[in-house]
Amino acid sequence: MRLENKVAFITGAAQGIGREIALKFAAEGADIVVGDINLQKATQTKLEIEALGRNALALELDVTDYAKLTEAVNKILDKFKKVDILINNAGITKDNLLLRMSDAEWDAVLNVNLKGTFNCTKAVSRLMIKQRYGKIINIASIIGIIGNPGQANYSASKAGIIALTKTTAKELASRNINVNAIAPGFIQTEMTAKLPEDLKQKMQDAIPLGRFGSPVDVASVCVFLASEEASYITGQTIIVDGGMVMV
Repeated sequence: MRLENKVAFITGAAQGIGREIALKFAAEGADIVVGDINLQKATQTKLEIEALGRNALALELDVTDYAKLTEAVNKILDKFKKVDILINNAGITKDNLLLRMSDAEWDAVLNVNLKGTFNCTKAVSRLMIKQRYGKIINIASIIGIIGNPGQANYSASKAGIIALTKTTAKELASRNINVNAIAPGFIQTEMTAKLPEDLKQKMQDAIPLGRFGSPVDVASVCVFLASEEASYITGQTIIVDGGMVMV
């Protein structure tokens, strides 16, 4: 129960890695705010959390809209009175080669992944500064470190998240707020399950541990960073990729 009596606000928490983080945090004693663009799936995750004996709130969330984000934060305060932990997990992909990538594809990914992380951090850090306590964890990607053909928008957004993490950590450290990032590698989700088998085998061959990661692998690192065990860690990017990228 490392997160007992904590309130965690998790974006993109209806499915995949975000959902696993939400369930893992609930199992560690936290109450959860499930934020997602898909309210129906967010509500399903909320019910799973409540089945674990924790309180939960499902919110329809568009991280690109700061005004609506502030409304969401007010709803969280009405129910829980505080936010101890923010997980910036919401993200999308719209892959294309650089010369074929449209402005719409570029803007959509940067708006959700990078601006969304900025918006949520700005909205919630105001509360954390007043509380003089907080844990912010941003979900980046190894693609933000090594790049990937066909993902100029995604890699730029994730590299931006890593840089934003460092700056935010420096700005908020004096208020007892830790800010860190996690850079997952190839994690088995519904999205990756759709990739061609030959591509998946090629990627698996590049992983020293010889297997793909699971959402639990990422969620476990989130629990550590959100706990007091990581109270002296800030501004860092933890790579969770089976050894695929070593820096």
